[in-house]
Amino acid sequence: MTRLKFAGAIGGVLSLLAGLAGILESGAADVFLEATRPDFQKISLGVVGIQNGGGPDWLGGRLEEVLKKDVKRSLVFDLIDLPSIGIKARDIGNGTANGSKAVFKQAAENGVSVLVWGKAGTKDGEKDGDINMEGFVYDSGSDEIVGGKRYAGSPSVARLMAHRFADELVFRYTGEPGIARTKIAYVSAQGSSRELFVMDYDGYDARQLTADGFLNLMPRWSPDRRFLVFTAYRDRNTQDIDMIELATGKRWTLVSYGGLNITPALSPDGNFLAFASSHEGNSEVYRLDTRTKAIMRLTVNPSGDLSPTWSPTGREIAFVSDRGGGPQLFLMSSDGSNVRRLTFEGDYNAAPAWSPRGNWIAYVCRTPRKEYKLCVITPDGQKRVQLTTGSGVDDSPSWSPDGRHLVFSSLVDGKSHIFMVDADGKNPERLTFEGTHNSAPSWSPAS
Repeated sequence: MTRLKFAGAIGGVLSLLAGLAGILESGAADVFLEATRPDFQKISLGVVGIQNGGGPDWLGGRLEEVLKKDVKRSLVFDLIDLPSIGIKARDIGNGTANGSKAVFKQAAENGVSVLVWGKAGTKDGEKDGDINMEGFVYDSGSDEIVGGKRYAGSPSVARLMAHRFADELVFRYTGEPGIARTKIAYVSAQGSSRELFVMDYDGYDARQLTADGFLNLMPRWSPDRRFLVFTAYRDRNTQDIDMIELATGKRWTLVSYGGLNITPALSPDGNFLAFASSHEGNSEVYRLDTRTKAIMRLTVNPSGDLSPTWSPTGREIAFVSDRGGGPQLFLMSSDGSNVRRLTFEGDYNAAPAWSPRGNWIAYVCRTPRKEYKLCVITPDGQKRVQLTTGSGVDDSPSWSPDGRHLVFSSLVDGKSHIFMVDADGKNPERLTFEGTHNSAPSWSPAS
């Protein structure tokens, strides 16, 4: 196998260079960030409840639980404990204002800006029939019920109904898509192989995409959420960059040079694929035009270059190079010009991920204590913050499409799992629990 000069690079590269038997890509629980939160005043919101109007006994309670967690994770709303101010589900009547004015007034007097409630059931109360869910929104600012949504489907999509309602709330009050229906692609060990999986953003409903029996690594989404690009090991000496269509499982090869072909990343418009390849000697960054299939070499340096990540505009690329000694982050224009070094603090910085808002680049940094943690840096290099602490090896950061969260993997006591954390380092949440190796997460664009 061709080796890069800085063997041991995390961000998926440590996995490649440590040998095919032991892929290391990391999960941690203790997370801390000192970065300043965005100047955004959260909207106080209370979920009165989802009443069960027939059907499975679990229905109303599960929908309510999912909705509350979605609302809280959105970071748009401040979720209020309504029972603590005396408001209960039975106080709201059937999605109308009739008999509910007193409740609305009580909520407003306690500083609750938005009340949400709903009801769910099946036709004629059948236990296994299709589900109907209705959700309602009261806004104390306008003193009226401002919205109502109705969803229908099989019991298997009950969680999706709650996710859709949560996203409707985010869109109503921000004009931006919510993240409750986004997905996370990741790598999971299946025996001695590494296969691609996709799960809901909250860790539920995981499904396997590949079953090659060898190694599939470093998945990244297409802008339209239809495809994943990834590195596929055909054998111990051949690594291709493949694309798979999630809906059909159809798969084809995009890059198949000799040597390493790794760390693929599609541009924001989907027209270009940046990747690293060693087919001309050492690892360099290349750009494939997905329409014409023309390939352009972007870096020309005797050192190893890899792990490209696109800016939200598509005009710049951040990447990793050891041209200064150890691995550091560099920036360049998308045509390979205007190369300049970004990180100077620490002797190891790798696996960059550009935030969708363009204001931060997350990456793996090595601390003075030789711990691998997550850091963020502004694209001008003026501000740098270490995000995570603790005993685990943290790796593979990926941003949520709203820029308010990161997902990453962490290796603790020999087991790697996926975690989510707010972009200010608060509220760490473990997403995977099965198996011993779940790594390399990639957060999808919003739907």
